[in-house]
Amino acid sequence: MMSKTIRIGTRDSELALWQAHTVQKKLNDLGYKTEIIAVKSQGDIILDKPLYELGITGIFTKTLDIAMINGQVDIAVHSMKDVPTALPQGIVQAAVLERANVLDILVHKGNPDFSSENTIATGSLRRQAQWLNRYPNHHVVDLRGNVNTRMQKLQDNHWDGAVFAAAGLERINIKPENFIDLDWMIPAPAQGAMVIVAMGNDNFCIDAVSELNDVETEVCTHIERQFLKTLEGGCTAPIGALVKIIEDDISFKGILLSLDGKQKVAVEKTVPIQEWKKLGYYCAQEVLENGGKEIMQELRKQLKPKMN
Repeated sequence: MMSKTIRIGTRDSELALWQAHTVQKKLNDLGYKTEIIAVKSQGDIILDKPLYELGITGIFTKTLDIAMINGQVDIAVHSMKDVPTALPQGIVQAAVLERANVLDILVHKGNPDFSSENTIATGSLRRQAQWLNRYPNHHVVDLRGNVNTRMQKLQDNHWDGAVFAAAGLERINIKPENFIDLDWMIPAPAQGAMVIVAMGNDNFCIDAVSELNDVETEVCTHIERQFLKTLEGGCTAPIGALVKIIEDDISFKGILLSLDGKQKVAVEKTVPIQEWKKLGYYCAQEVLENGGKEIMQELRKQLKPKMN
């Protein structure tokens, strides 16, 4: 039964390898044999084009999807916020690990004064739009690469700061002292959560990995990703969502913005926990009815060449 070695596919960045090793240790503790196989990702190679211009959702996951479908690896570990809401045919979500820090943080160069014209770096449309919504006189510049690359670019440039997911920096221990928690910024759907995917017909791996699933995180990320999926249907839009379970209730916060941050539709709801299954869908409908539909139409026009 335990004889099969589970081959864990991962990208070769420090954070991706940390995630793979974390899953490896958990599976080894349960008595499973594992090996890690690192695959180079297109996303790490093509650094000169904004990700959303590559006409592909899931640039970070595609390489591993192909490796799995080709039978080179059995499972893959991802930051869940990078995974498209529609998984490729034949691939299933096998487990969501207990969530880490959900917040975005600003790493800065010391004593930021936001009343002046700051230059802030981020490659995320969601972070860019929320930043400009709050600080319309600031400049936002594009920043890509894995977290180590982005930290280095922040050092090398004259920017005032850059926005990161706290979880990524904490996991590989490079969160500096000079940071600010952006508790006003709504994170990406599923931010701070790791997901393990497997082939739908691989019962051995699905059973093994399911033992690592954290039900509360699974429910929260399901709602957030349902909100995302209902709003965007596959384009990269400035959308944030955060769900928390508080005793017997679920609290939901969601946001959709225009690229320049000037338009914003937000939704907040608290419902009994039993109503979780369609909560993301209903909240997205509310956003669409309150001006979100027009924002999405405009975004599709602006991002059109990048979405096919």
